[in-house]
Amino acid sequence: MPDERRRRWSRPRGERGYFLIKADRVEDDAWMSQPEAARHLGIALARVGMLIANGHLTPAESPAGRAGVTTFSVEAEKTWRANASIRAKSLRFLKDTINWF
Repeated sequence: MPDERRRRWSRPRGERGYFLIKADRVEDDAWMSQPEAARHLGIALARVGMLIANGHLTPAESPAGRAGVTTFSVEAEKTWRANASIRAKSLRFLKDTINWF
């Protein structure tokens, strides 16, 4: 019985989605996996999760039900990182830190 319940509630790691965060289902060309987004932005995978939690990246679900982010939000983040001043980056860091409390 416990094994049946476990199979019902847990999916394979690659198929897990967002349970606490609302994620819209988007087309394949508008979706990017979190590891792919981390490589594209040149940051650690954990930082992608923090960017999602702070609202800088938009969570999305692929047509197959896989969790990720929208390519538009990744491109917007990449552009912001390239053009933001040190002051803007510092203020964003401070704001994000305060929002965690």
